[in-house]
Amino acid sequence: MAFPFPPLVQRLQEVVPPEAQVHLVGGTVRDALRGRASHDVDLVAPAHTLRLARQIADALGAAFYPLDPQRGIGRVVFTSPQGERLLIDLAAYRGPTLEDDLRGRDFTINALAVPLHHPDRLIDPTHGLQDLKDDILRACSPTAFADDPVRILRAPRLAAALGLRIEPLTRGWMQQAVPLLEDVSPERLRDELFRILSGPKPTAPLKALDAITALDYVLPELPRLHGRHLPWPHTADAWAAAMRTVDALTALLAALDPVYDQEKAADFALGFAMVRIGRYRQALAEHLRRGSHPERPLAALLALAALFQYTAEEPAPAAQAAATRGQALRLSNAEIRRWRTMVRYHRLPEGWTARGRLPSRREIYRYFRATGEAGVDVALLSLAAMLARYGPRLPHDRWQAHLETARSLLSAWWEQREEVVAPRPLLNGEDLIREVGARPGPLLGQVLEALREAQAAGEVREREQALRWAAAWLEARQRDA
Repeated sequence: MAFPFPPLVQRLQEVVPPEAQVHLVGGTVRDALRGRASHDVDLVAPAHTLRLARQIADALGAAFYPLDPQRGIGRVVFTSPQGERLLIDLAAYRGPTLEDDLRGRDFTINALAVPLHHPDRLIDPTHGLQDLKDDILRACSPTAFADDPVRILRAPRLAAALGLRIEPLTRGWMQQAVPLLEDVSPERLRDELFRILSGPKPTAPLKALDAITALDYVLPELPRLHGRHLPWPHTADAWAAAMRTVDALTALLAALDPVYDQEKAADFALGFAMVRIGRYRQALAEHLRRGSHPERPLAALLALAALFQYTAEEPAPAAQAAATRGQALRLSNAEIRRWRTMVRYHRLPEGWTARGRLPSRREIYRYFRATGEAGVDVALLSLAAMLARYGPRLPHDRWQAHLETARSLLSAWWEQREEVVAPRPLLNGEDLIREVGARPGPLLGQVLEALREAQAAGEVREREQALRWAAAWLEARQRDA
C-alpha cells in the first residue's frame, strides 16, 4: 500500500542511508493513513540522531537545531522551492527498541511507524490503525498521562481536530492525572495551549478541559466566568459569551481567508463581511502570518484576547489580567503588550458604531497611536464580539454599520497610512526653535505631536502652513499659561 507522504519524504530517502534504520512516525504516518499529506516530518532512529540530523540538514541545504540534546532530538528546518518552511524532527528511540518507543507514546493513532526506505510497510503494535478507522482516541497505556501530563491538553485538541471520540478509559486516566499539571513547566503548557487555540475548533477542547478542571492549571481565569451575569443583549453567562466570541472569531477569520469559500458566503453575516472587508483578505493573511512571535500564531493570541475581554467588567482590569497571565505563560514582551492592547481597546470600535457615525481621521490617528499594529486585531475582535453577542438576532443594520467602522480602520491602516496613521512630519524640533522661536522642553514635544495629529486630520498639508499652525498653537499655550 502506498501512503501519500509529502514530497520531502522522497528527498529524505535520497539522503538518509538505509543502514540508519530511520522510521517515519507519529502524525506523519497518521495523516498519511487518513489520506492527508502533512507538511512536516517526524522521524526516529536507534542512535546517533543529532549527528544524523545534522547530516540531513547539510545534504538538504537546511538549518539544524538540537532541540533536546539529552533525549537525542534534533530539528532540521528546510525551506521548499516555493518558500514554505518545513520541519523535520529526528528523535532517538524512547526505549531499547522501536516497539518500546511506539508503546511509550501518547495515543495509539500516533504509535504507528513506517520504514523510511520501505514506505509501504506499517508497524502498528497498539492497533492504532483500527482506532483511526473507528474514530477513537485511545491512550497507549494507563500511565500515558502520568508519564506526561501535557497529554491531558493534547487529547481534546486531537479529538477536535481529527473528529475522534475519546475512549472512556482514556478519559478516566486523563481525569486522574489532572493534578499533575501543576508540575508541568509554563512553557510546555503555553505551547500546547497555543496549538489548541490555533485549531479549527478551539472551543471544543477548552470545554472538555473545563469539564475535568484542567483549565484551572492553564487559564484559571476562565472557569471563574461560569455564572457571571452579562447585560443585555447577552443571553448567557460570561463563560458562554467567551466561547461564542472565540467561535465567531474562528468563523470570521475562516471567511476572510484568501481561499474563497462559497459555503461561508451563504451565512448572511459572514457573507456581508466578505463583501465589505474581503478586499483586505491578502493583507490580513500576511498580518496574521507575521504575528508577534515566529513560533506562535497570532490567531491564537487573538483567541486569548477574545476570552479575556470577559474576565472583568471594565477593559483596564481585564487587560491587566491578560498581562499577568501572559507573564505566567512565559510569553514574549511583544506578545504580552499586544494581548494587553487588544483587551484594553476592544470596546472602542463598537462605541463609534453605537454613536451612529464613522470615526474621524483624528480619531483614527489616535486609535492607531494607542494600539499600533494591534489596532487591526482590535477591529477583528470587535466584529467577533458583536456576532457572539447577538447570535441569530443580529440586527442587519447594526452589523452593516459596524462593518463600515471596521472597514474605515482597515482602510486607514493599509491604504491611507501616510495620510492618516503615520503622516510624515513636516517639521522637527530644530525647525520650531529656529523659525518659530520655540524653546527646548516638554512643550516642544507636545506641539510636534499636536501638529502631526493636525496633519492626520487633514488640517495641515504643507510646511509653511505647519509653521503658522505651530506658532499659533504655541502662542495659545503661552497665553493660557
